[in-house]
Amino acid sequence: MSGLPIILAGGGTAGHTSPLIATAERLRELSDVDLLCIGTPKGLESRVIPAAGLELALIPPVPLPRRITPALFSVPGRLGRAVAEAGAILRRHQAEVVVGFGGYVSLPVYLAAWRAKLPIILHEGNAVPGLANRVAARFTPWVATTFPNTALPHAQQVGLPVRAAIAGLDRAAGRSAACAQFGLPADGPVLLVSGGSQGARSLNQAVIGARTALLAAGISILHVLGPANLTEETVAVVDPDTGAGYRPVGYVDEMGQAYAAADLMVGRSGAGTVMETAMIGLPTIFVPLPHGNGEQARNADFLIQAEAGLLVPDAELTAVGLTALVTELFADPQRLAAMSATCSELAPSGAADALARLVLRVAGRPN
Repeated sequence: MSGLPIILAGGGTAGHTSPLIATAERLRELSDVDLLCIGTPKGLESRVIPAAGLELALIPPVPLPRRITPALFSVPGRLGRAVAEAGAILRRHQAEVVVGFGGYVSLPVYLAAWRAKLPIILHEGNAVPGLANRVAARFTPWVATTFPNTALPHAQQVGLPVRAAIAGLDRAAGRSAACAQFGLPADGPVLLVSGGSQGARSLNQAVIGARTALLAAGISILHVLGPANLTEETVAVVDPDTGAGYRPVGYVDEMGQAYAAADLMVGRSGAGTVMETAMIGLPTIFVPLPHGNGEQARNADFLIQAEAGLLVPDAELTAVGLTALVTELFADPQRLAAMSATCSELAPSGAADALARLVLRVAGRPN
């Protein structure tokens, strides 16, 4: 039997590409499949999907302006061309099922699959769904979500597909090697800061402002700034008295290694960050992106309500406030341990397996 031809669509940010890659990995483990991913040249997918050993086809991006501008009037024509290109890819691949993870690229693929009468399975990573998945959920019964009560027709919670390297991560066992990899001290607390694949200006500014005080308190910092944000200010620093170090990096290909080095994280509350840190029991201070449709402010609700995470609005993030909060948490190891244990209880793994088995079942090849 030849491999089952499956199309996976998703891109733009790690919130879309990471669950796509995790599901693809599990599909390959479960069955003989022929996978082709569809993305755009502008998204993170153009780098991370080929790096994961997956074939990638590209279609033009069709972003939707949030305001009425001249660009808005060109959307129908550009969308039509993208749908046509997506349809040609589906035909060449002889796709039997399409799996979408949201982002700009997904809408043209969904529309092309609907036109071709192919079964569509979508996964919504955020608590508040994006436009592409809101449209597609109207014409497919197979709608998987990360969070409960996501407002989509036919929604069924499966959780967030996470790569096996993270879902099965033993932070304690991997800590020593991870610290050595990033040039961090073998002993002492470590704060991980990451604003996502492109970085976050407000987080970066607050951490750089807090750096001296945190290092003086003996807290090392692994700072993932985003590739475009490395400057003359962002150089490695070691406090001569405490030995704590500041280590700036543009991007981390394997976030599991960064998680293993850390005792506490400061980051955005995209679905990937929320669910990955919860699964591995890494206490996190969430600073939701203040833009978009409000999904980031909702993603971490279940952790905040259980006192397993903390939330700081972006407008209230300052160097002084961050220093006080981080030092307060590290001064209370029992609180950090309780947060870690609660996180792990609230975010079980297994979503990649559940979604992959749904794909195979819909395609008529249950495993």
